[in-house]
Amino acid sequence: MNTAFSSNSQVGLVTSFSELVNTRFKGEMNALCWHRNLDGDFKEIVAKLSLEENITEVFPEDLKELQLSEKGNVAREIILNDLQLLTDFGASPSLNLLKCYERDDEFDFISTDVYSFHVDRSPIATDTFLCTYHGAASDIVSNSEAEQKILIPEIRKKLEELHDGPSEEFESFLKENYFDLHYQIHENAKPVNLGLMHLWRLAVDHPKQEVLPCIHRAPVENEGEYRLLLIC
Repeated sequence: MNTAFSSNSQVGLVTSFSELVNTRFKGEMNALCWHRNLDGDFKEIVAKLSLEENITEVFPEDLKELQLSEKGNVAREIILNDLQLLTDFGASPSLNLLKCYERDDEFDFISTDVYSFHVDRSPIATDTFLCTYHGAASDIVSNSEAEQKILIPEIRKKLEELHDGPSEEFESFLKENYFDLHYQIHENAKPVNLGLMHLWRLAVDHPKQEVLPCIHRAPVENEGEYRLLLIC
Protein backbone atom coordinates (compact mmCIF):
# COMPACT_ATOMS: atom_id res chain seq x y z
CA MET A 1 0.00 0.00 0.00
CA ASN A 2 1.72 3.16 -1.20
CA THR A 3 0.39 6.11 0.79
CA ALA A 4 1.71 9.24 2.47
CA PHE A 5 1.82 7.21 5.70
CA SER A 6 3.82 4.23 4.36
CA SER A 7 7.26 5.50 5.37
CA ASN A 8 6.19 6.88 8.76
CA SER A 9 7.39 4.74 11.68
CA GLN A 10 4.67 6.17 13.91
CA VAL A 11 1.86 4.87 11.67
CA GLY A 12 0.84 1.29 10.99
CA LEU A 13 -1.30 0.60 7.93
CA VAL A 14 -4.07 -2.01 7.86
CA THR A 15 -6.63 -3.08 5.28
CA SER A 16 -9.62 -4.11 7.40
CA PHE A 17 -11.47 -3.29 10.59
CA SER A 18 -10.40 -6.62 12.07
CA GLU A 19 -6.75 -5.71 11.51
CA LEU A 20 -7.35 -2.25 12.93
CA VAL A 21 -8.61 -3.53 16.28
CA ASN A 22 -6.36 -6.59 16.58
CA THR A 23 -2.95 -5.19 15.59
CA ARG A 24 -0.77 -4.42 18.60
CA PHE A 25 1.01 -1.12 18.96
CA LYS A 26 4.79 -1.55 19.26
CA GLY A 27 7.95 0.55 19.34
CA GLU A 28 7.35 4.00 17.88
CA MET A 29 4.08 2.89 16.27
CA ASN A 30 1.20 4.32 18.29
CA ALA A 31 -1.25 5.12 15.47
CA LEU A 32 -3.00 2.64 13.18
CA CYS A 33 -4.73 3.63 9.95
CA TRP A 34 -7.35 1.67 8.04
CA HIS A 35 -6.56 3.44 4.79
CA ARG A 36 -9.65 3.81 2.58
CA ASN A 37 -10.63 5.51 -0.66
CA LEU A 38 -14.39 5.80 -0.31
CA ASP A 39 -16.85 6.63 -3.06
CA GLY A 40 -19.58 8.65 -1.40
CA ASP A 41 -20.84 12.22 -1.16
CA PHE A 42 -20.24 13.14 2.48
CA LYS A 43 -20.59 16.84 1.68
CA GLU A 44 -24.24 16.23 0.78
CA ILE A 45 -24.86 14.68 4.19
CA VAL A 46 -23.28 17.67 5.94
CA ALA A 47 -25.41 20.05 3.85
CA LYS A 48 -28.63 18.28 4.86
CA LEU A 49 -27.91 18.00 8.58
CA SER A 50 -28.87 20.76 11.01
CA LEU A 51 -26.28 22.25 13.37
CA GLU A 52 -27.42 23.02 16.92
CA GLU A 53 -24.91 25.12 18.85
CA ASN A 54 -21.28 24.45 17.89
CA ILE A 55 -21.39 20.66 18.14
CA THR A 56 -24.34 18.45 17.24
CA GLU A 57 -24.36 14.70 17.79
CA VAL A 58 -25.86 12.91 14.81
CA PHE A 59 -27.63 9.62 15.52
CA PRO A 60 -28.23 6.75 13.07
CA GLU A 61 -31.93 7.60 12.90
CA ASP A 62 -31.02 11.17 11.88
CA LEU A 63 -28.98 9.81 8.99
CA LYS A 64 -31.69 7.39 7.93
CA GLU A 65 -34.24 10.21 7.66
CA LEU A 66 -32.20 12.17 5.09
CA GLN A 67 -33.32 12.22 1.46
CA LEU A 68 -30.07 11.63 -0.43
CA SER A 69 -28.71 11.12 -3.91
CA GLU A 70 -27.15 7.80 -4.89
CA LYS A 71 -23.67 8.94 -3.82
CA GLY A 72 -25.09 10.51 -0.68
CA ASN A 73 -26.68 7.18 0.17
CA VAL A 74 -23.33 5.43 -0.35
CA ALA A 75 -21.76 7.83 2.15
CA ARG A 76 -24.58 7.24 4.64
CA GLU A 77 -24.15 3.45 4.43
CA ILE A 78 -20.40 3.81 5.03
CA ILE A 79 -20.98 5.88 8.17
CA LEU A 80 -23.70 3.57 9.49
CA ASN A 81 -21.43 0.58 8.91
CA ASP A 82 -18.52 2.24 10.75
CA LEU A 83 -20.80 3.03 13.69
CA GLN A 84 -22.02 -0.56 13.78
CA LEU A 85 -18.52 -2.04 13.54
CA LEU A 86 -17.33 0.04 16.48
CA THR A 87 -20.47 -0.65 18.51
CA ASP A 88 -20.16 -4.40 17.93
CA PHE A 89 -16.51 -4.15 19.01
CA GLY A 90 -17.70 -2.71 22.33
CA ALA A 91 -16.87 0.95 21.75
CA SER A 92 -19.28 3.87 22.08
CA PRO A 93 -18.87 5.84 18.83
CA SER A 94 -20.27 9.31 18.40
CA LEU A 95 -20.86 11.06 15.07
CA ASN A 96 -20.51 14.82 15.41
CA LEU A 97 -21.34 17.72 13.13
CA LEU A 98 -18.86 20.40 14.18
CA LYS A 99 -18.61 24.11 13.70
CA CYS A 100 -15.90 24.46 16.36
CA TYR A 101 -14.81 23.29 19.79
CA GLU A 102 -14.71 25.47 22.89
CA ARG A 103 -11.45 27.38 23.27
CA ASP A 104 -9.44 27.52 26.49
CA ASP A 105 -7.99 31.02 26.72
CA GLU A 106 -7.81 31.32 30.50
CA PHE A 107 -4.01 31.51 30.49
CA ASP A 108 -1.68 32.98 27.90
CA PHE A 109 1.11 30.44 28.50
CA ILE A 110 -0.77 27.12 28.29
CA SER A 111 -4.01 25.88 26.77
CA THR A 112 -5.91 22.68 27.54
CA ASP A 113 -8.36 22.64 24.63
CA VAL A 114 -8.30 20.04 21.83
CA TYR A 115 -6.63 22.46 19.39
CA SER A 116 -3.47 22.04 21.49
CA PHE A 117 -1.32 18.98 20.83
CA HIS A 118 -2.30 16.52 23.56
CA VAL A 119 -2.71 12.87 24.50
CA ASP A 120 -5.81 11.11 25.78
CA ARG A 121 -5.81 9.35 29.16
CA SER A 122 -8.02 6.57 30.46
CA PRO A 123 -8.04 4.54 33.69
CA ILE A 124 -8.90 1.44 31.65
CA ALA A 125 -7.34 -0.25 28.62
CA THR A 126 -8.86 1.51 25.61
CA ASP A 127 -7.91 3.39 22.45
CA THR A 128 -9.20 6.45 20.60
CA PHE A 129 -10.89 5.82 17.25
CA LEU A 130 -11.63 8.63 14.83
CA CYS A 131 -12.53 9.28 11.21
CA THR A 132 -13.09 12.64 9.54
CA TYR A 133 -15.57 12.26 6.67
CA HIS A 134 -15.75 15.95 5.73
CA GLY A 135 -13.92 19.15 6.61
CA ALA A 136 -10.50 19.72 8.14
CA ALA A 137 -8.77 16.62 9.54
CA SER A 138 -6.78 16.12 12.74
CA ASP A 139 -2.98 16.00 13.05
CA ILE A 140 -0.64 13.68 14.94
CA VAL A 141 3.04 14.13 15.71
CA SER A 142 5.71 11.67 16.83
CA ASN A 143 6.64 11.67 20.52
CA SER A 144 10.27 12.44 19.63
CA GLU A 145 9.16 15.72 18.03
CA ALA A 146 7.34 17.12 21.07
CA GLU A 147 7.82 17.86 24.76
CA GLN A 148 5.38 17.89 27.64
CA LYS A 149 4.60 21.54 28.33
CA ILE A 150 4.88 20.99 32.10
CA LEU A 151 8.59 20.15 31.56
CA ILE A 152 9.37 23.43 29.80
CA PRO A 153 11.02 25.55 32.55
CA GLU A 154 9.24 28.85 31.90
CA ILE A 155 5.83 27.15 31.70
CA ARG A 156 6.49 25.02 34.77
CA LYS A 157 7.50 28.10 36.76
CA LYS A 158 4.23 29.83 35.91
CA LEU A 159 2.26 26.70 36.83
CA GLU A 160 4.06 26.57 40.18
CA GLU A 161 3.03 30.18 40.77
CA LEU A 162 -0.54 29.29 39.84
CA HIS A 163 -0.63 26.32 42.21
CA ASP A 164 -2.09 27.31 45.57
CA GLY A 165 -1.07 24.44 47.82
CA PRO A 166 1.78 22.35 49.25
CA SER A 167 4.63 21.46 46.86
CA GLU A 168 4.00 17.73 47.36
CA GLU A 169 0.56 18.23 45.78
CA PHE A 170 1.89 19.98 42.68
CA GLU A 171 1.98 16.87 40.46
CA SER A 172 -1.62 16.07 41.41
CA PHE A 173 -2.57 19.65 40.57
CA LEU A 174 -1.07 19.24 37.09
CA LYS A 175 -3.06 16.05 36.47
CA GLU A 176 -6.32 17.32 37.90
CA ASN A 177 -6.21 20.31 35.53
CA TYR A 178 -5.01 18.23 32.52
CA PHE A 179 -1.88 20.36 32.13
CA ASP A 180 0.28 17.23 31.91
CA LEU A 181 -1.57 15.99 28.81
CA HIS A 182 -0.46 18.87 26.59
CA TYR A 183 2.64 19.14 24.43
CA GLN A 184 4.77 21.71 22.66
CA ILE A 185 6.06 20.49 19.30
CA HIS A 186 9.66 21.16 18.33
CA GLU A 187 10.45 23.86 15.81
CA ASN A 188 11.42 21.35 13.12
CA ALA A 189 8.57 18.91 13.85
CA LYS A 190 6.53 17.57 10.95
CA PRO A 191 2.96 16.80 12.03
CA VAL A 192 1.06 14.23 9.98
CA ASN A 193 -2.44 15.08 8.79
CA LEU A 194 -4.82 12.15 9.19
CA GLY A 195 -6.76 12.94 6.01
CA LEU A 196 -10.35 12.16 5.13
CA MET A 197 -12.30 8.88 5.26
CA HIS A 198 -9.54 6.79 6.91
CA LEU A 199 -10.49 5.15 10.22
CA TRP A 200 -7.75 5.64 12.82
CA ARG A 201 -6.90 4.03 16.13
CA LEU A 202 -4.65 6.07 18.43
CA ALA A 203 -2.83 4.86 21.53
CA VAL A 204 -4.14 6.24 24.83
CA ASP A 205 -2.30 6.73 28.11
CA HIS A 206 -3.51 3.96 30.44
CA PRO A 207 -1.86 1.54 32.92
CA LYS A 208 -1.59 -1.39 30.46
CA GLN A 209 -0.41 0.59 27.45
CA GLU A 210 2.86 -0.76 26.00
CA VAL A 211 3.73 2.32 23.91
CA LEU A 212 3.75 6.06 24.39
CA PRO A 213 0.33 7.66 23.87
CA CYS A 214 -0.31 9.28 20.49
CA ILE A 215 0.05 13.08 20.48
CA HIS A 216 -2.67 14.68 18.37
CA ARG A 217 -4.78 17.81 17.94
CA ALA A 218 -8.02 18.94 16.40
CA PRO A 219 -7.58 21.15 13.33
CA VAL A 220 -8.60 24.77 13.01
CA GLU A 221 -11.77 24.50 10.95
CA ASN A 222 -11.92 25.80 7.40
CA GLU A 223 -13.88 29.05 7.06
CA GLY A 224 -17.57 28.40 6.43
CA GLU A 225 -17.17 24.60 6.48
CA TYR A 226 -18.47 22.11 9.04
CA ARG A 227 -16.63 18.95 10.00
CA LEU A 228 -18.27 15.52 10.11
CA LEU A 229 -16.33 13.42 12.60
CA LEU A 230 -16.73 9.96 14.06
CA ILE A 231 -14.94 9.59 17.39
CA CYS A 232 -14.85 7.31 20.41
